[in-house]
Amino acid sequence: MGTHKGHPYKHLMEKQNLFDVIPSKTAFYLGIGAAILGIGTLGFILLSTCMFRGSCSVSDLSLGSGKAIAVNNAPAGDDAAPAPTGTVPAVSNEDQIKGNKNAPVTLIEYSDFQCPYCGAFEPTLDAVMAKYKDQVRIVYRHFPLSFHPNALPAALASECAAEQGKFWEFHGAMFKNQDALTADYFKKLAADNKLNLNKFNDCVSTQKYLNKVQDQAAAGGAAGVNGTPGTFVIGKDGSATPITGAVPEATLSAAIDKALGK
Repeated sequence: MGTHKGHPYKHLMEKQNLFDVIPSKTAFYLGIGAAILGIGTLGFILLSTCMFRGSCSVSDLSLGSGKAIAVNNAPAGDDAAPAPTGTVPAVSNEDQIKGNKNAPVTLIEYSDFQCPYCGAFEPTLDAVMAKYKDQVRIVYRHFPLSFHPNALPAALASECAAEQGKFWEFHGAMFKNQDALTADYFKKLAADNKLNLNKFNDCVSTQKYLNKVQDQAAAGGAAGVNGTPGTFVIGKDGSATPITGAVPEATLSAAIDKALGK
């Protein structure tokens, strides 16, 4: 067999170039149509993936400052767990904590304020908090996804509210009003919660907590989170059980019982 030394129909291709036979105006409109179709197809793929997994996920997070965070792929499905490729950072004073700070079990949730599955997961978290009372605490960490344009601004606003002791008030309101995550809404929340508006607005406009949000998302990705909500159930012995998606209360309770040694 000889070596292929060129396309046998090259001379025909040169004479019949597509843009030689289609008027320029027609080619222009065809290009626009192809671009719109491509964007629509990408959106459909992202939405379908979220619906299938019970969580919102991507393989590359863009957090608004040119910094991209590569994350690992995990099996699909509500019961799929993020691959524990790294260590979940220990809880610190920088974290937003709900419940008994000395609880034997910790739920560390990596979440996105614009993710519908994170919103759907909130009643489940409230239910287990009511069920286990002082035995469980919740730690909220940021994991804003690039295809949720309001997630990063919401994360930054929540941290600015935390400066004045109102993180969980913002957290609850944002998840109940995910379609209203705008700068004007954040200012309204700040006024409703009687925050110092000058301090809050300055904090938001300077993106004071951008590094914190990015660092939390990076650490989550390194620990194996690749979608939201991504939760780790930390037991009394320090063991971490990963849970992906808006799982049912029974699934989360089973992981908590195991962490409590029941």
